[in-house]
Amino acid sequence: MSGHSKWSSIKREKGAKDAARSAEFTKLGNAIAIAARSGPDPDLNFNLRLAIDRGKAANMPNANIQRSVDRGSGKLGGEQIQEVLYEGYGPGGVAILVEAATDNINRTFPDIRLAFSKHGGHLAEKGAVAFQFDHVGMIRVSSTGDEVLLKALDAGANDVIEEDGESVIYTGLNELAKVRDALRSSDLDITEAELTYVPNNSVEITDPSTAGKIMRLMEALEDIDDVTNTHVNFDIADDLVS
Repeated sequence: MSGHSKWSSIKREKGAKDAARSAEFTKLGNAIAIAARSGPDPDLNFNLRLAIDRGKAANMPNANIQRSVDRGSGKLGGEQIQEVLYEGYGPGGVAILVEAATDNINRTFPDIRLAFSKHGGHLAEKGAVAFQFDHVGMIRVSSTGDEVLLKALDAGANDVIEEDGESVIYTGLNELAKVRDALRSSDLDITEAELTYVPNNSVEITDPSTAGKIMRLMEALEDIDDVTNTHVNFDIADDLVS
């Protein structure tokens, strides 16, 4: 899971710097709209509750959040947002999954294809990459130690990894809500909870040039407004990440 943890950490650092940008709010709003398709009430729709929590954590205005909920639930009319998963390979043969939320695939697909081709990668056919990842729940807690481990396992978690002074807890897809609520009731500080893709194996990148190409590709993908999340299986040393 090192590839997931590495890129996850890099994205969180980047997100902290970019949180004030309107583009970041666009991504968060699209994710909220996608989740709201299953129902506009966050008390009954756990995925919507997760998406709204991420919006609030980025200081997204309440008006923007509500507008995204209304858009996703069809109250505002217009083209419906749909969720699309793109699969591809980057430099060094790293596997990449790109989650997008879009009201116009004819706009989104060329943007993603161009990012891949411009930075030494290429899109793959559906199913060619996704099998290398597990779709799981992920919870990040701002503390570590045996207490966190035991509480997480008792709540039904599958695995717990310590990373940079935090605990990253993995659950089954259908167990995320239950485990998160149990940990929250145990007074643990949950900083993040989401559904994510975790690679089965990691590709170690040691060449500085290849590492640079990969990072430029990932940044280009993340800069596309319709992209809501990216997942990779690389493992790059900290001194090669710039």
